[in-house]
Amino acid sequence: MFSRNQLSLLLLYLVLVNIANADSSYLLEQEIAFDDQAHSSKFETILKHELNHDISEDWQLTMINRLRFDLANELGPLNERAENYGSLNGSIWSGNDGNLEIRELFVDGEIGESYWRIGKQQVVWGQADGLKVLDKVNPQSFREFILDDFEDSRIPLWMLNVEFALNDNENLQLLWIPDHTYNELAQAATKFVMTSELLIPSLSDLVNVTSFKQLRPNSPINDSEFGVRYSNFYQGWDLTANYLYHFHDNPVVFQSLASGGLNLRSQYKRNHLAGLTASNAFGDFSFRAEVGYNSDTYQYTQANKLLITSLGMDLIDNGTFKSAELASVFGIDWQGLEDSLISLQWFQSYLLDYESNRNIIRDKQNNVASFLFKRTFNNETITFDLLALHGFNDSDGSLQVKLSYQLESNVNLWVGSDIFYGDSSGLFGQFSKQDQITLGWQLGF
Repeated sequence: MFSRNQLSLLLLYLVLVNIANADSSYLLEQEIAFDDQAHSSKFETILKHELNHDISEDWQLTMINRLRFDLANELGPLNERAENYGSLNGSIWSGNDGNLEIRELFVDGEIGESYWRIGKQQVVWGQADGLKVLDKVNPQSFREFILDDFEDSRIPLWMLNVEFALNDNENLQLLWIPDHTYNELAQAATKFVMTSELLIPSLSDLVNVTSFKQLRPNSPINDSEFGVRYSNFYQGWDLTANYLYHFHDNPVVFQSLASGGLNLRSQYKRNHLAGLTASNAFGDFSFRAEVGYNSDTYQYTQANKLLITSLGMDLIDNGTFKSAELASVFGIDWQGLEDSLISLQWFQSYLLDYESNRNIIRDKQNNVASFLFKRTFNNETITFDLLALHGFNDSDGSLQVKLSYQLESNVNLWVGSDIFYGDSSGLFGQFSKQDQITLGWQLGF
């Protein structure tokens, strides 16, 4: 059954797709994934529709829709509506094996020296591959962990996005986001459900979970998120200064002891994210850097935090440790080889308030390196991509390889492989048994 909100969105969808003189394009895509037992864990078909309409000389309307079906049904969602979506967001229709959603819906235009974009949209801050430091405006879908392209895995939000041209080289961007939608985590019993204690609380076997409460922001005004970015092009350098007052997109699960067991409380927590970016090109080389300061992060502590005393059991700080964090990524890109790109990145995260006696699961300093190789052949009709990520703290990582062929200007074929390795306690190693081979095709019309 459709809810009232879903029916309203469906009616709006039918009206907009039939706007006279609108330009439409379609993209039909199918991808199949097989595990090491030749079992099909993904049989997904996606139809994307983009509509563009000139409202006036200065204002345009854009709508991007996505219809998805997965006959394998091992990625979820396993219910009608994922819990991460706020009341303003979510699918028009959702079932166990697919969904229909308005991915983006916005109007944009100019008023004087300012550029306005109003509606459901994506905003990209930062340029890192594989992992994110400052690209935190939009939440992300982790149905397939980090295997999906950022453009597809970002969850568009309803927001007001205004950019002011201060002069030829300087711009100021302001964001107001009343949409209470957060990361979509893979659900229990699906292929990429997260199990690492870096991301979920470590529960003691000494007690039973007796209650679970979910708290989430619900005020469009008091719980809004705000962002500002200043950008400048100075002597060949692209520079930005970013600030985002937001909720962390993953909830924190707090634990408390009560008579008969353990109570859990899931809650989204506020954070101040301030950062800087810089990039420049020097011949065949390009340099990129992002640095971000998070005022409030929450790290889980070990299960042995439960202390048994003569008075009973006590739980230290609800099983979490709060600390500010300094995160960064530095990248070097080289295009000295014909039709090729080689990119190296170094990610680092440092907890500024770390206390070694608190049994924090993650290390004080975390390091991840990435290697990207991309090359085209045969007049750019064949493309080879390789992205490797390695976490030094847990000696785990991932390897994504893809070979694609542009059969026609609007037809693309590909084969790929996704490999994970390392201990199951690591960010990547938790999926060490989820290696897969993918086959896919895409048709534009």
